[in-house]
Amino acid sequence: MNLVLMGLPGAGKGTQAERIVAKYSIPHISTGDMFRAAMKEGTELGLKAKSFMDAGQLVPDEVTIGIVRERLSKSDCSKGFLLDGFPRTVAQAEALEEMLADLNKKIDYVINIDVDQSILMERLTGRRICKKCGATYHLVFNPPAVEGICDRCGGELYQRADDNEETVQNRLDVNIQQTQPLLSFYEERGYLRNINGQQDINVVFQDIEELLGGLK
Repeated sequence: MNLVLMGLPGAGKGTQAERIVAKYSIPHISTGDMFRAAMKEGTELGLKAKSFMDAGQLVPDEVTIGIVRERLSKSDCSKGFLLDGFPRTVAQAEALEEMLADLNKKIDYVINIDVDQSILMERLTGRRICKKCGATYHLVFNPPAVEGICDRCGGELYQRADDNEETVQNRLDVNIQQTQPLLSFYEERGYLRNINGQQDINVVFQDIEELLGGLK
């Protein structure tokens, strides 16, 4: 099974990726991991990517696409893969289609973990961290026994700057702007499957298993 996994920050994509990879024994291919592996191996494209990243620049599409092609050509992808973080644009999605056709493969499903923005805000802004011991809490899902106080060491809990409402909203807006054209692209092609990410994580995975059951 050849899958692309999508979802906004806070949708629970990472949790579901781990479960899919464990259950179906396919490699989890994330952009960051691919770049790190290519740089470690010292491939020509890996070194090119490193030069852009070292300069604080975005890695150009042709380099990213080349690294993805190298990764998907490896033997562990022969029975399938889970792509995460690629493609990010319609141009990359079109390039992915072309490279998969060259490799005699195709996408089976693009799984989008779908969660309302208001719930994502609640999930992303509710995190609190202990100043003393670093323990993590969530105001809704894992609250401390006493508000603002760490259960473990009695330290003061605080909210990270990048977890405040304005920053989180900005992150969500940027992500929605990026992903919407991609979701439309895959919907037009009949690959997109939306999974309700507002359910319990076990139920979300059951829905994914039901979807993937037809691919065996």
